[in-house]
Amino acid sequence: MAEQRIQGIGVSEGIRIAKAFVLASETRPDAVRETVSAAATEAELARLGQAKARSEAELTELAEQAKRTLGEKQAGILAGQARMLSDPAYFPQIEKRIREERFAAEYAVRSVTEHFAGRFEAMDNEYMRERAADIRDLGRRLLAHLRGEERTSLAGLREEVIVVADDLAPSDTVQLDRRYVQALVTRMGGRTSHTSIIARSLGIAAVVGAGDAVRDIADGELLIVDGGEGLCIRRPDPETIEAYKLRQQRERDERSALERFRDRPAETKDGLRVELAANIGTVREAAEAAGQNADGIGLYRTEFLYMDADRLPDEDRQFAAYREVAERMAGRPVVIRTLDIGGDKALPYLELPKEENPFLGYRAIRIGLDRRELLRVQLRAIWRASRYGNVKIMFPMISGLDEWRQAKAISLEVRDELIREGIPVSGSVEIGMMVEIPSAALLAGSFAKEVDFFSIGTNDLVQYTLAVDRMNEKVAYLYDYFHPAVLHLIRHVIEAAHREGKWVGMCGGMAGDPLAAPLLVGLGLDEWSMEAGSIVKVKQALARLDSQDCRALANHLLALDTAAEVRRELGRYAELTR
Repeated sequence: MAEQRIQGIGVSEGIRIAKAFVLASETRPDAVRETVSAAATEAELARLGQAKARSEAELTELAEQAKRTLGEKQAGILAGQARMLSDPAYFPQIEKRIREERFAAEYAVRSVTEHFAGRFEAMDNEYMRERAADIRDLGRRLLAHLRGEERTSLAGLREEVIVVADDLAPSDTVQLDRRYVQALVTRMGGRTSHTSIIARSLGIAAVVGAGDAVRDIADGELLIVDGGEGLCIRRPDPETIEAYKLRQQRERDERSALERFRDRPAETKDGLRVELAANIGTVREAAEAAGQNADGIGLYRTEFLYMDADRLPDEDRQFAAYREVAERMAGRPVVIRTLDIGGDKALPYLELPKEENPFLGYRAIRIGLDRRELLRVQLRAIWRASRYGNVKIMFPMISGLDEWRQAKAISLEVRDELIREGIPVSGSVEIGMMVEIPSAALLAGSFAKEVDFFSIGTNDLVQYTLAVDRMNEKVAYLYDYFHPAVLHLIRHVIEAAHREGKWVGMCGGMAGDPLAAPLLVGLGLDEWSMEAGSIVKVKQALARLDSQDCRALANHLLALDTAAEVRRELGRYAELTR
């Protein structure tokens, strides 16, 4: 049969060639009656209770396994499933269906699980929609125990394979072994799905959201996966196999070349040093950043601490997380951003209003200034952690000086309150702000007189400057951080800060793009913060550059009229300096 190319979403880079291991779907309809007699309801409840007890025991064991192999965050997903079994909104509803409607246990589990999963799928927020998979995983576990079935396991793999599935449940990904699992291909999923997060965390090539064509893949057939392009190739021709083997070898050579830069400082060939920091969302990612020799943490996204909890994390829990990150970085800077919720990020337990335009509405510092106790609790935890490292505080979504002044005043009030309570804090905490709204960029000269530092968030700055929803596939072609309007705002912010002797960082996607390196050097950016895995790539790009040439290049690029022209010129420059 002819070669077939299946296009999905590339969420974790890498080219892999191996046989398919098809993970059987567990979503088949139940071949059982929907209801039972009144006399049989107690027996159904007893069966359900046994399934619950077995599920709780399994989830506890898997959570411990995840903690050892994948870290606290992924263990928390499994622990969250275990807590769901005690949630009054979930498990008692299954019991109620059996008692009052005389549902068979299997049918009750399926109907209640689908009801709850459907509620999550209907949410506007992509992260929350993806949590429907976690609920269905819990439902499948209960059903398996009710049926007396053994769930398919990945733990027994002893050969290199590409795992193919409708989707991977949290309990599946705990069992992934990088020695044998070369890549993942799933029918469902998006960039923020659990499978995507795990694949990137483990460095496993992955293509998700590849559609129904995935269901035709047979166990044992040869596949090629290109995680960068989001491509899965079935029945590859000999010429295709050879072409991808060559690409694999180039990939290995590039990785080997990059490793030489891991322990080198981030500097241009004429000796200009810059600071390359990491973006993190969890304590575990701080360890990865340290392993990549990051110069610090340029963005600690604290919202993940909230999103991985089923209630607002209290001061002590937050303090413990911030302290551990500060200690892991051993004196290197740790920029902690206060809660940036709203827009595309929601908390089910924090009742936020439904909005027509959430990116333009009630989010980030606007919530903090409105619900001040929420902000004060977080600031107390950050200030308490400040004495254990080089901690800096950063406020998101600042649009005007009034917001900045209110946020800074609350921070200083909290610091003074802790000192009065006899709780030690650092005396040298810098307080800065994100520049992600055009109004903040345009007023950078005024802000620079009051802040200790800026961090340019290019993801939102591009979105707001170009009026492009970065999640909307219909207008994605317009989203480009090389747009001249964006570049002029970046230059304005850097120049305004430097006039006041303040430093400027960047924590959006642009900072981790090697193509942008000569431009950012030329503009005088001081600190670049990115995903930890991009640090060596940017170091390699920097080592090829001369800072004087980059300044001249930046002036030339800012005189161009379109993003396409800027990209073309940067591409040419990259070839010249390779």
